[in-house]
Amino acid sequence: MKKNLLLFLLFMLVAGLHAQTVSDLFQKAGDAAAYPTHDQLIIFDSTTVDMQETGLTYVLNHTLTKVLTSHGALELSVVKYGYDPLSAFVEIKKAVIYKKDGHVIELDVQKTMDYPAPARAIYWGAREKMLEIGRLEPGDAVEMIMFRKGFTYALLGSDEDDKYIPPMKGQFYDIVEFFSNYPIKNKVYRVTVPKEKPLQYQFYNGEVQASCWFGGGKIVYTFSKKDILPIKSEARMVAMVDIAPKLLVSTTENWNSKSTWFYKVNEDYGSFTADKEIREKVDEILKGAVNEMDSVSRLTHWCADEVRYSGISMGCGEGFTLHKGSMTFTDRCGVCKDKAGILITMLRAAGFQSYPAMTMAGSRIDYIPADQFNHCVTVVKLRDGKYHLLDPTWVPFVRELWSSAEQQQQYLMGVPEGADLATSPVSDPENHFIKIDGVARLQANGTLTGRITLSGEGQSDAAIRGLFKYTSKTVWYQNVERELLRLWPQAKVTQVKYTDPMDYQKTNIWVAIDYTIPEFAMVSGSMMMFTPLSTGGIFRNFQPQLSFDTGIKERKYAFRDRCSRNVTINESIELPAIKKVIRIPELITKPGEAASYQGGYTVTNGSLIFSGKSVFGKRLYDPQDWPEFKAAVDAQSGFTEQPVIIEL
Repeated sequence: MKKNLLLFLLFMLVAGLHAQTVSDLFQKAGDAAAYPTHDQLIIFDSTTVDMQETGLTYVLNHTLTKVLTSHGALELSVVKYGYDPLSAFVEIKKAVIYKKDGHVIELDVQKTMDYPAPARAIYWGAREKMLEIGRLEPGDAVEMIMFRKGFTYALLGSDEDDKYIPPMKGQFYDIVEFFSNYPIKNKVYRVTVPKEKPLQYQFYNGEVQASCWFGGGKIVYTFSKKDILPIKSEARMVAMVDIAPKLLVSTTENWNSKSTWFYKVNEDYGSFTADKEIREKVDEILKGAVNEMDSVSRLTHWCADEVRYSGISMGCGEGFTLHKGSMTFTDRCGVCKDKAGILITMLRAAGFQSYPAMTMAGSRIDYIPADQFNHCVTVVKLRDGKYHLLDPTWVPFVRELWSSAEQQQQYLMGVPEGADLATSPVSDPENHFIKIDGVARLQANGTLTGRITLSGEGQSDAAIRGLFKYTSKTVWYQNVERELLRLWPQAKVTQVKYTDPMDYQKTNIWVAIDYTIPEFAMVSGSMMMFTPLSTGGIFRNFQPQLSFDTGIKERKYAFRDRCSRNVTINESIELPAIKKVIRIPELITKPGEAASYQGGYTVTNGSLIFSGKSVFGKRLYDPQDWPEFKAAVDAQSGFTEQPVIIEL
C-alpha cells in the first residue's frame, strides 16, 4: 500500500494536478463545439511505471475523460480492463463522475466485476475487470485510476509475485501508443528503472517531449505530448501502430540478446524432444521422400493440416516458452507456437537443424528490442547453409511452406549463435499467378457458348481452393457454377471440371466451366454489343486488387494488398459473320515498378481476341506507389465498362 501511495503521489505531480483540481480541468477542457466530430475527449492520460531489479513492474494509470455526445456517454457507461491472471494483477483504485452541473459522485470500486474475457479459438484464461459507470450526459467527465503489476503475456508460473516477473528476468520493455480514437489533450508516460538498467528508447511517427534524470539510485524517464488528434484512417492502409505516434522502450541491449535468450529458454525447457511415437510418425511421413525439400514440405504440411488451431491453457509452457512437442502431438491442437513447436520437434527427429522464430502478423516490428510479437513460426537450416522460414499455422491446404501473405514481415529467430531482426523477402508475383482463359463462339442471335478456365498458384491457388475446402463436397459444383451465374443468371452450365481440391501438394488448382449464355450480347437490328466473359468481372473474388477503392486520388499512408500477384487474362471469341467492327476499346499500357498493366483487343481471322496482364509487385506499398497501383487496377477494371460493338 505504501508503494501504491508513493506511485499515486508521483503521478499527481506528473499530471500537474497539484496546481488545479480535476474539476477545474474538465470544466476548461472544451466541449462538443470545440471537437465537433468526436464523441469523447481524453483530458489527460498519464501512466507511471516503477520497475524493480527483477523486471517486475508496478503501473498506475490515471485518466480523465469528458463526454461530448450521447454516443460517447453510452460508450463510457462501462469501463473494462483486460488482463491475464497468470502474469498480471489489475485493480481499479478509483472511479469518480464529475457532472456538468458541478456534482461529484465517487463510485464504489468494490462493485468491480471480474469475469472470464470473451474468447475465440484461444482460451488461455484471460479475464476482464468491469465497472459500471452508469448513465452519463454530454458535458460529464469520468476519472479513473487503475493499478497493475505484472506483464502482458501468460508465462511459466510460480508462486506469489514471481509469476508477475517478465520472462526475460531483470529486463523491461514497453510499447506506448500516443494515439487514440479520441482527442487527447495531454498524455504523459513516466518510467523509473534501476540505474544499472538504462533504457533504450525511440519515438516513432512524430515528436514527443522527453526528459531523463537521476534520483534515489534510479533513472526516471518522462515522455509527454499534448493535443493529440485521432488519425483519419485510409482504406487498406497498414496497421495504425505503423503510422501513428508511439514510444518503444527497452532495457534489452539488442535483438541478438533476445534471440539467444529465446533459444536458451526453449532448449532448457526441453520443448523439442521427440519421443518414440513422434519418431515413428516422422518415419511414416518421410517414407518415399526424394530430397530434403520434399521432406521439409511433407513435415510442414502434416503439422499444418493435422494439428487443429485451438488454444487452451496447458499450464507450464505458455508465453515465450513453447509447449513440448509430445504434448502437441498427443493433443493434436494448439496455437501458432504449438504448431511451430511440433514442426521443430519433427524436423529435428528427421535430422534437420530447426528452431523457433517470433514475428508480428499484421504490423511492423521496429528496431528497438521491445517484444513486438504476436506470432510464432519455424526456421530450418538446409544444405545451402541458410535458414528458411516455415509457417504451419498459415499454410493448411496452401501450396507454400511460408505464407507469402507474410512477405515484408519482420521476424527474430531463436538460434544458438544469435540473430538480428530480419525481414521476409518479397515473393515474385509469378509465384501467385492467376490465369483466366476463355474460348467461345458468339452466334448472331447473341448466344455465347464456350469454356472459361481459372487456375492459380501460391496464395491465389489457396484463394481459389476456398470454393471447396470450407464447404461440403455436395455443394462444390454449385460453388463453381455460382461464379458464372452471379453475373449471367440466364446462363446454362453444361459441365464443371476441376482438379482434386484436397490434393493440393500434387499440382496447382484448375477449374473449368462449360456454358451456354442466351442473350449474352445485346442485338438490335444489325448491331451487336457485348463485353467478353473474361473482362466482365468473372472470378473477381480471387483478385483482391479489384476491391480497392481507386476513387482515392492520393494516399498519405502506406497500404497493403493480400499478396503480390500476376494476373493474366486471355480469351478468344469466334464472331458471327460481321461487316465491320464499330468499336473495340483501345490497347492500354500502364508501366510501373510497383504495379503495371497492359491489355487490349485484336480481331484476327474472324475472332475477337482479348489479352491482358496485370502485375502487382508486393504486399506492402508506399504511398508513392499508389498512382501506379491505381492506374493498373483502373486499366483492368475499365474494360468491364467498355463493351465491344460490331455490325453484322
